[in-house]
Amino acid sequence: MTKRRSRGDGGLHWDEKRQRWIATANLGFDPSGKRIVKRGSGRTKTEAKNKLKEVLRDHEDGLAIAPTGYTVADAVNDWLAYGLAGRDPGTVETCTILSRNHVIPALGARKLRDLSAEDVDRWLADKAKTLSTRTLQSVHSCLNRSVKRAMARDKVKRNVVELCSVPQGQAGRPSKALTLVQAEAVLKAAEGTSMHAYIVVALLTGARTEELRALTWDHVFLKGRPDADPPQPPHIAVWRSVRRGGDTKTRKSRRTLALPARCVEVLWQQFEDQGWERLAAGDNWEEHGLVFSSAVGKPLDATNVRRAFRQALKDAEGISADEWTPRELRHSFVSLLSDRGVPLEEISRLVGHSGTAVTEEVYRKQIRPVIQTGAVVMDGIFKRGLER
Repeated sequence: MTKRRSRGDGGLHWDEKRQRWIATANLGFDPSGKRIVKRGSGRTKTEAKNKLKEVLRDHEDGLAIAPTGYTVADAVNDWLAYGLAGRDPGTVETCTILSRNHVIPALGARKLRDLSAEDVDRWLADKAKTLSTRTLQSVHSCLNRSVKRAMARDKVKRNVVELCSVPQGQAGRPSKALTLVQAEAVLKAAEGTSMHAYIVVALLTGARTEELRALTWDHVFLKGRPDADPPQPPHIAVWRSVRRGGDTKTRKSRRTLALPARCVEVLWQQFEDQGWERLAAGDNWEEHGLVFSSAVGKPLDATNVRRAFRQALKDAEGISADEWTPRELRHSFVSLLSDRGVPLEEISRLVGHSGTAVTEEVYRKQIRPVIQTGAVVMDGIFKRGLER
């Protein structure tokens, strides 16, 4: 005699429409009086029962059941739409481009619950053939944060992306620094262009491009403060950047820099030229108080600066304009100081780094590789030996 099922054990039946076995279990009633029924399906009776056991186990653990049709693309799009709220527009744009170009095309159609660490490993290995290590880290981060958000919302049980390490990618374009001869050629070629003052100040102060684009006239002191105690030379206050909220990159990036005489000269000329531009623009002028702006006073973006920079360098002797970027003026500043024996600690302060370790890491190719202090001191100590 067949044993009768206990009440609430559920049942097992064949679904003709879906062509699958359906195992069910009744778990009582919810607060509204609706019956709680959990189901598991499979091509065989055993598969359906095992699936139901998994569902019941998740229910007992307090986990919501992950939707079967939820894909990696759904998770990534949800993160792009809601997970980046409050972030800098540039960050949102970068994450969107990386996700649309690298994550979704390769993994987007995969069901999130079926995504495995092997899938992610193969994807990263394939991307490592064409992307730099830095870009690989970024696309891995986009996927990782998307899946982490989905896991927090019970769309998937675990985040397999966290289990995968980022492989070594292709070598990126190395940053360069101008030699003294090249730097003079750049300054000469820039004369008479709209970028002249920008290039001079960037090269001779080492300020970041995002700091110069945000520099306002009320932070420029071309006469200095001779009546102060002690007297202050001409200087600029690098207290802002184009980052979200206007803050500098780090706390130590907020600094005040004395201006070389050449910078003072070009900034006086920039002030005069901007006055004529304001007059020519008339009602079209937008006053933002910026030192470096468009012909109608609008803020410059990175593309504006890069395009104008390369245009200014097109006639520079011994320089291929397309091979240089504005940020490499800062690299050149570090290199020129290092070549003159300026201590690393002082260079770190000038460029606004949090410490010398950052300067060594970022500008390791520009810092003088030979540490001469020991040799100089020892030559002095053992001078007699050298004279024999």
